[in-house]
Amino acid sequence: MTETARPARGSFGVVNLFSQGFLLLWAAMVVLPLLWALVSSLKSDAEILSSPWALPTELHWENFGRAWTGGHIGEFFVNTIIVLIGGVSLTMLLGAMAAYVLARYPFPGNRVVYYAFVAGLTLPIFLALVPLYRIVGNLGNVPVVGPYLGLNSYLGLILVYVAYSLPFTVFFLHSFFRTLPTEVAEAGLLDGASHSGLFLRVMLPMAKPGLLSIGIFNVIGQWNQYLLPLVLMQRQSGTDTDHSVLAQGLLNLAVSQGYKSDWSGLFAGMTIAMLPMLAVYVLFQRQVQAGLTAGTLK
Repeated sequence: MTETARPARGSFGVVNLFSQGFLLLWAAMVVLPLLWALVSSLKSDAEILSSPWALPTELHWENFGRAWTGGHIGEFFVNTIIVLIGGVSLTMLLGAMAAYVLARYPFPGNRVVYYAFVAGLTLPIFLALVPLYRIVGNLGNVPVVGPYLGLNSYLGLILVYVAYSLPFTVFFLHSFFRTLPTEVAEAGLLDGASHSGLFLRVMLPMAKPGLLSIGIFNVIGQWNQYLLPLVLMQRQSGTDTDHSVLAQGLLNLAVSQGYKSDWSGLFAGMTIAMLPMLAVYVLFQRQVQAGLTAGTLK
């Protein structure tokens, strides 16, 4: 019998060298701009303009205080945290419940509902901006609850974030819940657990890696969202409250600091907005990888 032809060992080395070189290039393209922004946030305006690539001769930590207070980044940061907590919590709750039912309980119309969620992934957000503006604006005219659901309101933006994040959340968790062992669910039911108790006490803890992964994706996605708050969080005439989030705050800071030539304050504001998401990814990168691979390993 003839031996099966095997690729030459040198070809693997070429492929590995190319892939590693590409990854190094990609890492440099991502890391170097972040480092440059961080270093520039600690410089004076004169150093940024005269020697943009050099290290600062003196660390100017006051740039961050000026951006936090003078640039109102602190207010925008708090608004973002409020919207993020509400949006991610409600998305995870509704997404986990919907994905679990669609994955574990066959019923008439199951596939229709599932593919309706999947179809939501294909809708460009640009096409929904005008209808969303009209809908949220009309909700603001509803008696009693209008001020809490209309434009420039926390709850209005939270509900839009939930609708925007649910399709991918359901799609991801649906695949994850299908990989969980059926025997464990049957044993729980035989022990007298209700369907809700089985979901909360058994299936959710088993799905923790997937929940953590999609939770981090939702945190990053909602934190970096720009178009939705730009359209829905505009201050209304006759009101003094401003619930703008961090993405809008950076734009306002770029405009105002640009006229003031306060480039160090602008870089400091960018760094304040950037560091929380970098910290989240660095702290939870292993959990994200575990959640993404758990479904294929079971």
